[in-house]
Amino acid sequence: MVIHETLKNSIPEALRARDEVKLRTLRSLVTAMTNDVVNKKRKPDEFLTDEEAAAVLKRAANQRKDSIQQFEAAGRTDLAEPEKAELAIIESYLPSMMSREDIRLFALEMMKELDVSAKTAEDGGSPGAGLAALRGKFTGVLMKELRGRADGADVKAVVDSLIQ
Repeated sequence: MVIHETLKNSIPEALRARDEVKLRTLRSLVTAMTNDVVNKKRKPDEFLTDEEAAAVLKRAANQRKDSIQQFEAAGRTDLAEPEKAELAIIESYLPSMMSREDIRLFALEMMKELDVSAKTAEDGGSPGAGLAALRGKFTGVLMKELRGRADGADVKAVVDSLIQ
């Protein structure tokens, strides 16, 4: 069963359980996914693919994280708590992400396969600029390969540690 359909089918369960936070979160996620379906010029009763649904879930999770950070910075823990509860629900539906160590191992394999090293960057002019360009290109290649399986910040951190 696809993520979008699972979320939609979870709404009646949350209603029966009288779980207001879960119900509110599920409704907002299903609405966001339906809006995404319509934006893609498809019929509103269609479901998103798992990859498309995961993108909507990640966007919602990032919004909650941003809100939590801003509320806590302003000292409004009373507003941050409901956001944390919603974030926990959203994360329970997100596919599990690769650990940094798994990303590192994958990146090392890709570096061997593509013959990428810090030395490659230095061949083309000033060392600093070449390294930055190489990091950017290699991060892009890794993100394309790991789409939906790894967090972008983790991929960037791994690439930065490998190409110095």
